[in-house]
Amino acid sequence: MTTDHLGTFRTDFKRFFIRGLAVLLPSVLTLWILVKAYQFIDVTIAQPINTGIRALVTETAIRMPALQKSILPNPTIIDEALAQRVANGEPLLKYASVQREIVASEIQIWWTEWALYLDWIGILVAVIIVYVSGRLLGGILGRGIYRRLESLIITVPLFKQIYPAVKRVVDFLFSEDKQISFNRVVVVEYPRKGIWSVGLVTGATMRSIRNQSGEAITVFIPSSPTPFTGYTITVPVHEAQELPISVDEALLFTISGGVLVPPHQSDSNDVDTPSARRIQNPPTPGHDAPQMEK
Repeated sequence: MTTDHLGTFRTDFKRFFIRGLAVLLPSVLTLWILVKAYQFIDVTIAQPINTGIRALVTETAIRMPALQKSILPNPTIIDEALAQRVANGEPLLKYASVQREIVASEIQIWWTEWALYLDWIGILVAVIIVYVSGRLLGGILGRGIYRRLESLIITVPLFKQIYPAVKRVVDFLFSEDKQISFNRVVVVEYPRKGIWSVGLVTGATMRSIRNQSGEAITVFIPSSPTPFTGYTITVPVHEAQELPISVDEALLFTISGGVLVPPHQSDSNDVDTPSARRIQNPPTPGHDAPQMEK
């Protein structure tokens, strides 16, 4: 192979490899995230529930006469197990304890054989528990019990430092009355004058801040490449210039470090509208900057 052919092969390999990576990586990463999420739910929620179900089945089999004939081991097997423990020098257990161990072992074997179907029981039970809890807490009695339980929790050391902050975040995310609403994208001078950052409007600011600064808004500045983290700032309304892009476009712009520019904001499209000119050359506050619509 000549040097020219080798150089061409390397160039082609690099180009097609990057192209293949760009095509496959989003799908692979999405699948990986879904698998990891399922594994987390399975290990932390489903498996503990399944373990409890197997223990419940074991106790039920031992205590219910109707199931004893079909599930309980016969006395000969238990006697053999006791003799085996003695031969192995293991501590001698009571007859009932050995019986329980054998039944638990048999149920575990049976569960393993049907694990493809039975492992979903834990997830199904968790979903039902969450649903029933929501129904119960939706009533007057349920809310009263929940408030009493919550007041008890916040008296426990360590819990009272962590629980209130976690509860505020969860309420903010899942509350039916107040959900996250990033409905506007703005550009503000942050972290100093002359540097413009893309942010998401989260709402009005606190009353005390508004009394000091006048009409102001709260803006979340996402960081790259993880937009779930960032900074929350408060700026006067006239210092935040609204961008004619969607929230999704703003997040893509942030995640990519500014590489993925919205098509209608790219210089290559020769966009020459008043909005685009205002975004490409944001006005300096104090020089007839247009105010954001309230």
